[in-house]
Amino acid sequence: QVQLVESGGGLVQPGGSLRLSCAASGSIFSINVMGWYRQAPGNQRELVAAITSGGSTNYVDSVKGRFTISRDNAKNTVYLQMSSLKPEDTAVYYCNAGIVTPPNYGLLEIWGQGTLVTVSS
Repeated sequence: QVQLVESGGGLVQPGGSLRLSCAASGSIFSINVMGWYRQAPGNQRELVAAITSGGSTNYVDSVKGRFTISRDNAKNTVYLQMSSLKPEDTAVYYCNAGIVTPPNYGLLEIWGQGTLVTVSS
């Protein structure tokens, strides 16, 4: 069984920083794209940032220049460094990954349980 476990959420003041981590565990052959999504109350879940196994990244316009996504392939872990946080960044942040698993080497889309980020003074 493959799972994603997130950590690093919490309460931060506007202008502050947080770092989210998401580690994949279980029977893993390889991991393709890893990403972070967020969902605020009353809103649809949106892609915040994604990174390929080769390190190519993309971001939603609202976080460009403030958030940085990275990954450690040896640790099957993806990170989201968030800086200059704004109240509108408040949401539950979810990790997502496309994981190839043995024995059939099919591609599974796995979601983490979510971690709450609250930006407030």
